[in-house]
Parts: sequence; C-alpha cells; structure tokens
Amino acid sequence: MEERLQKFMASCGVASRRKCEEIITSGRVKVNNIEVTELGHKIDPEEDSVCVDNKIINIEENKVYIALNKPEGVVSTVKDEKDRETILDLVKVKERIYPIGRLDYDTCGLIILTNDGDIYNKVIHPRQEINKIYLAILEGCPSQEEIDKFCNGIDIDGYITAHADFEITKRIGFNCRAKITIHEGKNRQIRKMCDVIGHSVIALKRISVGDITLGNMEKGSWRNLTEDEIKYLKNL
Repeated sequence: MEERLQKFMASCGVASRRKCEEIITSGRVKVNNIEVTELGHKIDPEEDSVCVDNKIINIEENKVYIALNKPEGVVSTVKDEKDRETILDLVKVKERIYPIGRLDYDTCGLIILTNDGDIYNKVIHPRQEINKIYLAILEGCPSQEEIDKFCNGIDIDGYITAHADFEITKRIGFNCRAKITIHEGKNRQIRKMCDVIGHSVIALKRISVGDITLGNMEKGSWRNLTEDEIKYLKNL
C-alpha cells in the first residue's frame, strides 16, 4: 500500500513529519536511487528503496516513548552546531529518537522523546491544546491586575497568547514561586510573558505535559513511559 514519503520517513524514526518535509525539499532523499524533492511523492514501503543522506532507512519496529528530566544547560535538540550537550547525550538508546517540542536552554523539566512520528504529530499539533504546567521563580510578586493580564492574553513579538492559568504558590522574600499553565509552545513564551508583566523568570521547570508528569525524577534521568501513558498519547 502506498503512502506519502514524509510519513514513511517519520515511521522510520528519521525525524518528525514536518522535519522530514524539510529534508525532502532540501534534496537529501532518494527513492530507488532517484532524488525526490516533491512533498506529494508516494512510495510502496514493500517495493521501494528510500535513502536519506545516501543511507537506506527502514521502519522502526520497536517504538520507544521516553520521559526525560532535562537539566538547565542542555540543548533540546539531537544535534547542536555549537557542540553543546544535547538531550541525546543523556538518553542512550539504539533507536533514533527525537524530542516532542523543546525546552529552553535555561529551563529544566519534562520533555518527551520518541521515534513514533504519529505520536509526535498528535502531541505537537495546536488543535490538541494540551496543558503544560510549569513551576517558576519570579522576580518580585505580581499583583492581581498583572496576573489577570498574564492569564487573558499578552502580546509577545506580535502574537497574542491564549488563555493561561497563573497561581502564586509561595512567597520567597521579595520574590515568589508560581504555578503556570499554558497549552501553547512559542519560543521562550513564559519568560517573555513574565517580562511583559514586569516579573522576570529566575528559574523555570516544566512538571507535566498533559497527563504525563515529571514526578520525582532527578535532573538528567529518564524513564520509559508506562503503558497507560502511551495509551493516553495514542488516544489524543
């Protein structure tokens, strides 16, 4: 049965489907030794040979789903042009995995990795509106008016953020700890939102993505998702 080339590549664990599209259009893919750059190209996985960067790819039979507690100072990509430590320096498995979304270099906490392209697309798609919960230490302590502004939508880089939740959980001297919930994932979104209301982030940690939680995992440690967690992702 034929399927789109980028879907097949994602099933092989090459990258997310969106990233696979970029790989195709950049001329790095050959089907039966012929370069293909059209996104609508279809293949028969049982008959056609597909190469990425001149290496034959095959469907990953063993799907893996991993939760990592990313430390600060680690990059949320599989490679880094500045040769900094990446999440794949922490998670050592034989399968080719990639992160679902990212965390800032200075942010720690939960990040999910997989070689399942379908799961990646389900989690990353904006229509899912999956809640992501963070714990933040902020400079100062926001007023109710500032909290309301944060929750009701803020202009960051010309983009108005969606509704968010914000709860002060503890005062720390002149500063405070807050629990923040968003369902978007713009670059450095929470840091930018907090800057707008005048209370910059001192430290930030993501503790959950939907029903998957960080728990008591130590920084730098990882675990395989449970069957219930995998089922939750597949049912999104």
